[in-house]
Amino acid sequence: MALIPAALHLPAVDQVLAWPGLAGLLASQGRQPVLDAVRAELAERRAAARLAPAGAAPDPAELLAGITAKLQAWAQPSLRPVFNLSGTVLHTNLGRAPLPAQALAAIAQVAAGASNLEFDLASGRRGDRDDHVEAWLRRLTGAEAATVVNNNAAALMLVLGSLARRREVIVSRGELVEIGGSFRLPEIMALAGCKLREVGTTNRTHLQDHADAFGPRSAMVLKVHTSNYRIEGFSAAADERELGALCKQQGLPFVVDLGSGSLVDMARYGLPREPTPQQALAAGADLVTFSGDKLLGGPQAGIVVGRADLIAKLKKNPLKRALRCDKLTLAALEAVLRLYADPERLQQQLPTLRLLARPAAQIEALAQRLQPVLAAWLMLGLSDLAIAVEVVALSSQIGSGALPVERLPSHGLRLTPSGAKRRSGSALEALAARLRALPVPVVGRIADGALLLDLRCLEDEPGFRTLFETGRA
Repeated sequence: MALIPAALHLPAVDQVLAWPGLAGLLASQGRQPVLDAVRAELAERRAAARLAPAGAAPDPAELLAGITAKLQAWAQPSLRPVFNLSGTVLHTNLGRAPLPAQALAAIAQVAAGASNLEFDLASGRRGDRDDHVEAWLRRLTGAEAATVVNNNAAALMLVLGSLARRREVIVSRGELVEIGGSFRLPEIMALAGCKLREVGTTNRTHLQDHADAFGPRSAMVLKVHTSNYRIEGFSAAADERELGALCKQQGLPFVVDLGSGSLVDMARYGLPREPTPQQALAAGADLVTFSGDKLLGGPQAGIVVGRADLIAKLKKNPLKRALRCDKLTLAALEAVLRLYADPERLQQQLPTLRLLARPAAQIEALAQRLQPVLAAWLMLGLSDLAIAVEVVALSSQIGSGALPVERLPSHGLRLTPSGAKRRSGSALEALAARLRALPVPVVGRIADGALLLDLRCLEDEPGFRTLFETGRA
């Protein structure tokens, strides 16, 4: 007897839609999503049938399960919360700075309807969206004026394109940084239409090197804070005050790019010092650029503060419109800047600062509480592989280029496979994948033959416990 091609066993789309088992999905999901899922499931099975030309009719329950799985996968948001246990507080791939409650409330307030984004309520005329944050930035930094764009790379590009197009920008060779995603300062300059003029050497650049580079095509001096690396040993850099005075004497703008600049002295919270915009302006900088979503602890933004006449030129550049922030970013940034008006309570109210300054002893106590919870979960669900769970001392890093060689004492859980698979990298990868597959993914890091879960950034202990107390590994 001839075998019947498997593809001929597949029901028609209309037949599947009429199945009683699909009634609940049609009611909850709507006809079009269910129709798309049915077509996709049948198409997959039709393609598989070409590889196995003969076979029995598919089980309707299997088809229904496949359709349901597709609808569930499509309904899952792509951008989801995760538990950041990587040991990097400002992790670029994990969204950088967590926003405070005040910023979340501000976003919700303006997101639901109309707002005075570019409308002056006093005059009834069109306003400037920078007005919502400029006064706070002037107050906190001492600058004459300020403007905001969508990230710090955009801020620097706007400065270069507005003040130095077709002219030379003088930069120390040791400051030609590459930031995340392989974006390099020379490339940003080229895109902005500027000509790079390197001075000094990789490890040593003196004031005279800058002075010797001045010429008729010079547009500005740019000093870049090497926030994502550090040159140590036999090294030297021109003093900012002397460089600012030299630029003033030559009539050229002195621009400082701080990258992850902070608005407060981090040392008052027991953290390593990081240069601030206030210090750069006091040293003679005409413009300072920095990020909003790094040490500042706010939303993604690029901030420029400094001389009013130069800020005015930036705002006249057509590129400013392409780089501007939306109402949600401005609402969040304004709410975060307001917190800086009360430095005494800043550590409690700003999540980034709270996580960075978290005492190691507090983190160790958390690790001790969670060790048995995770050990029990692994014992129930990983019968094929024994995993040792121990509390260990770890070192966190700030991340996003801030203070690259500084480490913060921390604690966490070390998950180590035992037995024959102890040294198996695939076993660790599989374990890490299981943690990422949880309803709220858990992201750690693999190092030294173990999966490490640094608990510095874990504040939702009840939510974390729920993941492991209600399911199996």
